[in-house]
Amino acid sequence: MPHDDLRDTAGRRYPAHLDVWPVHEPKDWPGAWWADWYNLPPPLWPLRLPPAAYERNRGYRDQRRAAERVRRDATVRWVAGDGRPPTAWRFVAELPDGTLLGELRAHERDPQLVYGDDLDWPRELVLDGVLVAAGHRRIGIGSRLVAAMAQRMEEVGIGLVRTVVEEHFGTRFLAACGFRVATGRPLAMSLQRPVGPVPRPP
Repeated sequence: MPHDDLRDTAGRRYPAHLDVWPVHEPKDWPGAWWADWYNLPPPLWPLRLPPAAYERNRGYRDQRRAAERVRRDATVRWVAGDGRPPTAWRFVAELPDGTLLGELRAHERDPQLVYGDDLDWPRELVLDGVLVAAGHRRIGIGSRLVAAMAQRMEEVGIGLVRTVVEEHFGTRFLAACGFRVATGRPLAMSLQRPVGPVPRPP
């Protein structure tokens, strides 16, 4: 990105051959080792953030430039006509050549099946999952998929979406997209069945 107007803490220009970007929060700076692990308020940041950052490693610079191209060229679309019922939602993020970058799936839930009465409950949505291909994460693909889902919810008159998250990163991602922890605490359960023939005891 053009960085002629960026200066370091001593007022000097950054090297012209490097890709320099402004630092607004810890995740913008590679030196912020705590950004991915600790959600610290600014007064508790271990290091002072610089006004801008850059990457000297050519391999990392190429990866960052490739990520910028993917972010610029990626599109999100609603998938219809693939045999799913109309209550099953699917969005995909892809490049112009058809390369699949990510996918979001959800389904509408009838509250009458949950609450067992004949009241006119508002429609609800259950988010089944958001997946982004390895190598294309942390560049905004997942948030664009969630934004597309939210826009369609508004269009069809659905005001609530529920989901269950297992991993800490998934919790942070959905929180950044506007999700909040629900009052109910679901219990994670699993059923494991044997695969293949089961040996009989002697």
